[in-house]
Amino acid sequence: MRVRVVFFGVLKDLVGRPGEEIEVPAGGQVRTVFERYASQFPPLGAMAGSIVMARNYEFSDLTAALTDGDEVAFLPPVSGGSDGECEVEDAGNYFALVRHGIETQRVVSRVLTGEAGAVVAFEGTARNNTNGRRTRCLDYECYQPMAIRTMAEIGRAIATEFAVERVAMVHRLGRLLIGETSVAVVVTAAHRRPAFEAALEGINRLKKRVPIWKKEHFADGEVWVEGEWDSGLAKASR
Repeated sequence: MRVRVVFFGVLKDLVGRPGEEIEVPAGGQVRTVFERYASQFPPLGAMAGSIVMARNYEFSDLTAALTDGDEVAFLPPVSGGSDGECEVEDAGNYFALVRHGIETQRVVSRVLTGEAGAVVAFEGTARNNTNGRRTRCLDYECYQPMAIRTMAEIGRAIATEFAVERVAMVHRLGRLLIGETSVAVVVTAAHRRPAFEAALEGINRLKKRVPIWKKEHFADGEVWVEGEWDSGLAKASR
């Protein structure tokens, strides 16, 4: 059977291509695909403890069975060439991946209702240095179908777990200059405390669960930023 395999971030650089189709024996598992590339690219195998696998746009452990036409993704630690823009609206909540500047006030306007007595808007911005090393610009890429789905899942969960009205999350893709907004999380609520708490939890979950990667460009080189997956996700080494 044929399976589509895709790579992101530093793993794409390591294997030298964004993806390919391969033949997998009947009865194969996600493990079968991982071990094939770990054998071919030993540095990838050495990173197993920080790689998360996905099957058909959902997080997967290594024992998941494969069927013909599946897509298997190798996901390096999130840090929070992409496809085009996409957006999802769900019960008044709003989630989007964009390749243009984020206008946070417009995002607020999409979710603000007369019932809300508080609005908390968090913006992450591109800073000009990392540990004193001067940053020139940033590039963001993502596994788009899975990223927008995961953002929506996080937003729905936040809206359910906290006493809030609506949630919006927007993440920028592509090239960002210093000072530009990379991500915005907006929460509306009747009262300020749950709005603040929900916004903080929202950005924390986004940074650890949504498959988005950042490359920093410096005057003397460039590097993929290695973040950290949510501890509850299965890693390729298990």
